Amino acid sequence: MIWRSVVGKLWVTILLLVSVVLFILTVMLTQFVGRYYDNQAEEQLTKLTHKMVELLEDYNSKEEALRISSELVDAYSLNAMIIMNKNEHYSPTSRKQEEADLPVSVFFKNKSLASVYQNGKKVVKKGDFPVMSKGKEIHNRLLIVGLPFKMENGKTGAVYVYQSLENIAESTNYTKRLIFLSAGIAIILTTIFAFFLSSRVTAPLRKMREAASHMARGEFDMKVPMLTHDEIGELAMAFNRMGRQLKNFITALNQEKEQLSGILSSMADGVITFDRRMSILVSNPPAQRFLQAWYYEQGMDKDKKEALPSELTELFQNVVTSEKEQYIEIDIQGRSWVVVMTPLYNQSFVRGAVAVLRDMTEERQMEKLNKDFIANVSHELRTPISMLQGYSEAIVDDVAGSREEEKEIVKIIHDESLRMGRLVNELLDLARLEAGQMKLRPATVSVNEFFERVVRKFYGIARERDIELTLNLKADGTARFDPDRIEQVLTNLIDNALRHTASNGKVAILVERFKQGLKIEVTDNGSGIAEEDLPFVFERFYKADKARTRGKKGGTGLGLAIAKNIVVTHNGSISVHSKLNEGTTFSIFLPLSVEE
Repeated sequence: MIWRSVVGKLWVTILLLVSVVLFILTVMLTQFVGRYYDNQAEEQLTKLTHKMVELLEDYNSKEEALRISSELVDAYSLNAMIIMNKNEHYSPTSRKQEEADLPVSVFFKNKSLASVYQNGKKVVKKGDFPVMSKGKEIHNRLLIVGLPFKMENGKTGAVYVYQSLENIAESTNYTKRLIFLSAGIAIILTTIFAFFLSSRVTAPLRKMREAASHMARGEFDMKVPMLTHDEIGELAMAFNRMGRQLKNFITALNQEKEQLSGILSSMADGVITFDRRMSILVSNPPAQRFLQAWYYEQGMDKDKKEALPSELTELFQNVVTSEKEQYIEIDIQGRSWVVVMTPLYNQSFVRGAVAVLRDMTEERQMEKLNKDFIANVSHELRTPISMLQGYSEAIVDDVAGSREEEKEIVKIIHDESLRMGRLVNELLDLARLEAGQMKLRPATVSVNEFFERVVRKFYGIARERDIELTLNLKADGTARFDPDRIEQVLTNLIDNALRHTASNGKVAILVERFKQGLKIEVTDNGSGIAEEDLPFVFERFYKADKARTRGKKGGTGLGLAIAKNIVVTHNGSISVHSKLNEGTTFSIFLPLSVEE
């Protein structure tokens, strides 16, 4: 609405200011005009009265004086009355009266008028007097001027000259109408001028308002035209400069925000920023995964962000209270998280906190694996060392009764030493593979010849154990890989399959060629692997036999771990599928070409 705009306010202000000034000026002018006409009429009547008094006092002929007085009165279109005494009075008007005439009795009854011939005083009287008009008595406002004069007999007479105030009022009203008309024209012109001026003044402001609206929507390229070189022009220039600076600042802030967002998104650690009321302000993907895991564990809707783990709430309260860094470790969904929370300050008080969440699951698992590794190595070495120690003591003490018993003891010591050597070698190989220190020696080999040679080594063992060993080759041509290492993997898998398959069982090796690489499957129908043991078969020293008893099927528990590392080093993959008492299938995928 125009009344709420700057144009309306400025227009109304100018209009009110000019109206007040014109009103005061009009009032003063009308009062001045009224007084001016009254004074002029009074002065005119007074002069005429003085002339009539002079005529009456100077002329010897009373008739001649009355005649001249009548001519003066007619010349000015006035009324007059000359009173000698109560019985002698004259009206010097010679023309036919059309206007109201004042009765003589009024001059005797009115004390103020009567004081002229009674006390010889000048009288100027304004008032409402009864006059005769067309035979009827009416009231009319009159201005009466009375002066005394000396008659020949020494007595005092009175000359009265009067005029209707309505005639003066007509002149006054006419002048007032001119004044009011001039004031009205001035107000109209002022209205037009004020509207034009306010529109001109506020046009740049409207442009600035439009530019500010565009800036509020993020459009900082909007510029205000600088039409003048006054204060408004300088304001437009400052506004444009502000727009450019805002654009630069917003661009810098967006870049910093994108940089911070990129840093937070690429961080492996989770980051959560809280305000004073512990509402989440910022969080990155690892932190969101932590919260989603906790929501899932609590059976809550993942979109509900108001609930947080009680441990975090307590940690936040401690941080805000003590204003010091605090940390805690939380276990959620089988994963271990370490939370370090630091207070955020706003000048002199804490305005929130930032929490850094690190997933320590792998570190904890590595610590456990290290402990288990030491325990497993100790367990694996304890048995052969004990057997070596016991049988060597038997030889020293000559416990053997015959040469055959001594040979049997020595054979046992030799077998256990070989087994210790194999364990140490396998540990060294695994360590090199995990550390990436074992280099591959890839060579171009014939696929069919390589697999026939590897499987041929186990035909004798299979016949001894009455197991059917078959090789199904669906690949030809050549492939490039490290033949020694792949042979080590196949030897381990085939040996495990033969050892865990009973008599009259079957072990099958399938080799297929695809565009991407070779697929190798080693399948048996032996004892199989329990479902709960499947995720751990490729871990070091892991055995399905929890008692770790040793027998013909006993091993070090490192073969599958070594096999997996060799396949991964070849940029391949290995997996296992098994059902208890039904059999096991190990699947290997190798690329056709492996570089050193």
